[in-house]
Amino acid sequence: MDIKEIRDNARERMKGYCRVCPICNGVACRGEVPGMGGALTASSFKNNVEELKKINLLLNTIHDCKDPDTSVNLFNNKLDMPIMAAPVTGSSFNMGGYLTEEEYVDSVIEGSTLAGTIAMTGDTADPSMYKVGLEKIKNAKGIPFIKPRENEEIIKRIKMAEKVNPLAIGVDIDGAGLITMALKGQPVGPKTKEDLKEIISKTDIPFIIKGVMTPKEAEMAVEVGAKAIVITNHGGRVLDHTPGVAKVVPEIVDKVKGKITILADGGIRSGVDVFKLLALGVDGVLIGRPVIIGAYGGYSEGVKVTLDKMRKELLKAMILTGCKDIDSIDKSKVTFE
Repeated sequence: MDIKEIRDNARERMKGYCRVCPICNGVACRGEVPGMGGALTASSFKNNVEELKKINLLLNTIHDCKDPDTSVNLFNNKLDMPIMAAPVTGSSFNMGGYLTEEEYVDSVIEGSTLAGTIAMTGDTADPSMYKVGLEKIKNAKGIPFIKPRENEEIIKRIKMAEKVNPLAIGVDIDGAGLITMALKGQPVGPKTKEDLKEIISKTDIPFIIKGVMTPKEAEMAVEVGAKAIVITNHGGRVLDHTPGVAKVVPEIVDKVKGKITILADGGIRSGVDVFKLLALGVDGVLIGRPVIIGAYGGYSEGVKVTLDKMRKELLKAMILTGCKDIDSIDKSKVTFE
């Protein structure tokens, strides 16, 4: 399969939910939540894309970096690229239901594994969907994420996850105001430092806090014992008028780099976008909408092709900027508008 075929298939299969636009920037689908859009005016979604556009790569071709190494280590596990599939659930109400939840999770986990990386699975108002993700992680490397439910419910889901030996476990605290959860009568909300300490104390598996957008909260994540954060505004789906992720990454990196693994997602559409965020100081990125389109357009092969394309774009960017490995990518390789 090629990207055009995948996108054509996805456009047909996701009618009414995603237009698979030539430029995925949130304009056409603004306010479509549930669905694939951003909250209200979709300014948060659009800001993610626009902030990445403001970063340019500095061409550098007098060097010996002919065969760069794109691999990274995450929680002592080697990945072929610093690119992972983000936790996504709700195939029926967000993507149209052409794929069942099982088919979607199968496609993403298998496709990610074939591409040499990992997938994250999610949680939603239907408890069975979280269990689907865990079942698939049993036979593949993966990381389940849990919505910010009451602590008792989160701990219960952590114990379920421990049985499948995931690489890590996460809570997406940015889901505190999700409309889809509210519509289904599932209580979610913010967490205090004490809440997070209690949750993290209940497991020896590395814990990820997803939904950090300020240096203060990044430092709090370090203090409560998290092993990683994800800098994200939930794809612009929960709060209108937040800054784009690339805008806030540098100040967060300045505060916690080296103290905690830093991941990011939001508006990433190519391997060049991945390079830009790595240059700002993150350790890896999560991919949402492009992976969804890959799954709907070609199942596991569609996901693999999508991720492979991003890795090749990242590799080319590394060659043309003189970066021999991921650690060589830094702010000296980019410039800002």
